[in-house]
Amino acid sequence: MSVNKLRRAVIGLIAGAPVSGLVACGYRLRGMVDLPFKVIAITGNPSPPMRADLQTAILTGTDVKVAINPKDADLVLDITNDISGREILAYNSNGQVSAYRLNIRVGFRAYDTSGAEIVPESEIYMTRDMDFSNSTVLASDVQQQQFLTLMRKDLSVQILRRVSAAAKAPQTRAF
Repeated sequence: MSVNKLRRAVIGLIAGAPVSGLVACGYRLRGMVDLPFKVIAITGNPSPPMRADLQTAILTGTDVKVAINPKDADLVLDITNDISGREILAYNSNGQVSAYRLNIRVGFRAYDTSGAEIVPESEIYMTRDMDFSNSTVLASDVQQQQFLTLMRKDLSVQILRRVSAAAKAPQTRAF
């Protein structure tokens, strides 16, 4: 019995060492976005995956609820454009495509129920380079969709962080 307890303790120490090393260096997870609003409505014309990722980021990363009707919201997040695409980045020696650059561009603005702008018309842009092989076209298509999904999720969190920072910043008035 005591050998098993000693073995468990040693395994526990070995398994816990990397985690304690991360804690010691100051690493921590991103955590939640602190938004000073209770309800957010998403308007405009985001693509269905972008809308879903924004709603997921709001519902899982904040204490805020998502409203369907903008009249029921404290903040309106208006997505003015949502464009994703790819461009050829490189060719191999045979003249075939060997790499693509994936990009997503999202335009947005945020305002409260009185119409005061929290975030003026802004744009956020992300690119990701991807190798491509003609012998693995189906796998490359799946990989491209995975990259675009991760990029949209990251952009959603970045948009919320930008709204949070703008909402907390002191408002300046022009005279």
